[in-house]
Amino acid sequence: MMWICYIIMLVVPYLLGGINTSIIVTKLRTGQDIRTMGSGNAGLTNSLRTQGKATAAIVLLGDVAKAVLSVWAVRLAFLFIGGVDTTVLENNMNWVGYMAVFMTVVGHVFPVYYGFRGGKGVLAAISAIFTLDWRSACILLGVFIVIVAITRYVSLGSCIASSLFGFTALGFDYFLDGDPAGIICAIIGLFTSALIIYKHHGNIKRLITHTEKKLGEKAK
Repeated sequence: MMWICYIIMLVVPYLLGGINTSIIVTKLRTGQDIRTMGSGNAGLTNSLRTQGKATAAIVLLGDVAKAVLSVWAVRLAFLFIGGVDTTVLENNMNWVGYMAVFMTVVGHVFPVYYGFRGGKGVLAAISAIFTLDWRSACILLGVFIVIVAITRYVSLGSCIASSLFGFTALGFDYFLDGDPAGIICAIIGLFTSALIIYKHHGNIKRLITHTEKKLGEKAK
C-alpha cells in the first residue's frame, strides 16, 4: 500500500497548492484576473497592493490553510494507509514532509487550474514549513522580517530567506536531530529554494536596476 502513499505525496499537495486564493478572490470581487494587475503576480503582496487589506487577509488565510492541509494530508496518508509515522525520526521518513512542502510550492507556482501560471510560492512555503518544523520556519521568517524591515523590499527578503531553507533543514534534521534522512531533507529544501528564487527572476532584475517597488508602494 505504500505506493498509494507516494502517489498521494506527489499529487495531493500539488493539487491543493494549485488552489490560488488570490486569483479566486480577485475574480469574485472585481471580475478581473489579478495576473493582469499590478506586478502580475498571483500572490499576497500583489493582492495587498491592488486589492487592499481585506482581500490580502483572505489570501493569507487561504494560502496558509492549503499549505498546512497539504503536509498533514500526506502525513496522515502514510500513517493510516502505509502504517508509518513519518514524524518519527527512527523511521527515516521525515523527508516525506519535505517533499509535501516542495509539491505544494510546485502546485502554487505551476497550477494546473490556471494554465500553470500561479504565484511565487513564498507564503505557501513558509506556512508548510511551519507545519513541518517550526524551528526552521522561525529562522526563515525572522530573516525575512529583518531584511524587509531594513530594505522595504519584500522580494529581497523572500529570496534571501528562501535560500536558507536547505541549510536549516541540514542543521536541524541532520546535525541537531541526527535524522539519517536529513541529507535528503536538505536536498529537497534546496530544490524548493531554487524554485522560489527562480520565480523571482523579474524581481531580481528590478532590484539590480533599482526599479523594484518597496513595501507600501501602490501598484500603478
